Amino acid sequence: MYQKANRAQLSLEEFSLPFGGHLSAENRWVKLAKLMPWDMVEDIYAESFKNATTDGRPPLSARIAFGAIFIKEKENLTDRSTVEHIAENAYMQFFLGLSEFRQEPLFDASMMVHFRVRFPAEKVNLINEELYRRLNPPKPPDDGGNDGTMILDATATPADIRYPTDLSLLNECRENTEKILDEVWDATGRIGRRFAYHRKSARAKYLKIAKQRKPRMKQIQRAIKEQLSYVEKNLEALDNLSDEEVVALEKKHWERLYTIRKVWTQQMTMMQSQSRTIEDRIVSLRQPHVRPIVRGKTRSPVEFGQKMTVSVVNGYTFIEKQSWSNFSEGKTLIESVERYKARHGVSPAVILADRTYRNRENLSFCKQNGIRLSGPRLGRPKVEELEADREQAYQDNCERNMVEGRFGIGKRRYGLDLIKAMLAITAETEVALNVLAMNMAHLLRVFLRLFFEGSVKQSIIGVFAIKNWGLAGL
Repeated sequence: MYQKANRAQLSLEEFSLPFGGHLSAENRWVKLAKLMPWDMVEDIYAESFKNATTDGRPPLSARIAFGAIFIKEKENLTDRSTVEHIAENAYMQFFLGLSEFRQEPLFDASMMVHFRVRFPAEKVNLINEELYRRLNPPKPPDDGGNDGTMILDATATPADIRYPTDLSLLNECRENTEKILDEVWDATGRIGRRFAYHRKSARAKYLKIAKQRKPRMKQIQRAIKEQLSYVEKNLEALDNLSDEEVVALEKKHWERLYTIRKVWTQQMTMMQSQSRTIEDRIVSLRQPHVRPIVRGKTRSPVEFGQKMTVSVVNGYTFIEKQSWSNFSEGKTLIESVERYKARHGVSPAVILADRTYRNRENLSFCKQNGIRLSGPRLGRPKVEELEADREQAYQDNCERNMVEGRFGIGKRRYGLDLIKAMLAITAETEVALNVLAMNMAHLLRVFLRLFFEGSVKQSIIGVFAIKNWGLAGL
C-alpha cells in the first residue's frame, strides 16, 4: 500500500550538500519545484496502487516517480541517462523532494516504464489544466459574454519505428515465427524437420528485392506472395503443436503470434482484393498499436504514430484529443470550446483555425454562441468589406503562427518528433509530458517577464500566483 509523504516543500537551507554551501534560489529546478502541483501529483499516484497490503518493499514517493519522468521529457533524455543525470545533479534531487544529496542512483532505469504507467496521459493533462487554473482562475459564470482567443490545430507525433513496407513486415513475421519454433524445439527436445521450406533460401529471396534500389512492382508482389506462404506454413506448424509443446510458449510469444496472424490476414486480404489499403492496418510488430496517419505534407505525406489536436491560449498549450487512429480534427472544435468554457468560465470570443475546421456544423455552432471563426465570410463578399477582410485574415494568420511555433518547439526541443516509448499507454504519457514541460518553461518566462516589468506583486496574476504557490523568490 502506498503511504502519502509529507507535502511540505523543503527549504533550500535544509537541503544538505556533502561539499558544503547552499543551493541557489535562482536555479530553474528550484523554481519548477515551486510551480509543480505536488499535492495533485500525490493523489494521482496514490490512486494507482490498488493493493492495500503493507507487505513487501514500500514504493518510491510520488515526487520521485513523477519528477523523474518530467526531468526526462524536460531535458529530452533517455531513461538510463535520466537516472545518471539525477545522481549527478543536486538541483534535480531537490526537485524530487530529497533532503540531502545522494551520489548513488535512486532507482533502476527500468522503473521509468512503471512510473509512466502510474501517470497515464489523461492524468498528466489534468495536472496541466491545474497549473493553468492556478495562474488563471475561471471567471464567474454570471459575467456573460465571450472572452479570449483560442488557436486550434492538429499534428502527428511519430513513433520510433522503421519505415514500414509490406515486404519487410512479412519478412519480420517469418523471422519471428522461425525463432518461436526454434525455442519450442529446443525446450521440448522435439526431433524432425522444423520448417517446410529452406530458411536461407527464404531470406535470400527477400534480400534480392530489398537490396534493389527501385524494384519493379511485379517483383515486389511476387516476393510478398512468397513471404506470405512461408509465414502461413510456420503458423500451421505452430497450430499443430502438442499440449506439452504449447506450454513451452511464453506469454510474449502468444502476444507476438496474435499480431503476426493479424498481419498475415491483412496482407492476404489486400493481395486477394488487389488493394493497397485496409482498416486498422498494422505497420509494426513490436508496436502493433501504431497506425499510419496521412498528413499530406510535402516532407512526410504519411507519418506513423499518434495524432493529436491542441489548443493554444495565451501561449499555454492544451491537448484536446489524442488518438492512434486518424481522425478529422474539424470534428473536435465543439468539444474544445466546451473545455475552454469549463476552464475559463466563458466561451472564447475568437477561434483561429485552418479551413479544416470551417465545416457547416462548426460555423453554425460558432454563430449561435457569438464566436468568430477565422476565415472568409459566407456568401458573395461586398466590395466595401474586401479590404477589411484581407486585413483581418492577415492578422489572424499572424496570430495563428503561435501554434505552429509550439509544434516546432515540441518537436525540435522536447522530442515530440520521435516518441521512443514502446507501449501505447507510456507513449501517450510521453506526449502529454512533453506538452507539460513546454508549458512549465512558458510559465517561467511569464514570471520572469512580469518580474522585470516590476509588476509581478501588483498584478492580479502575480498576487494569485504568490498566494497559491509561494513564489516570492521568483
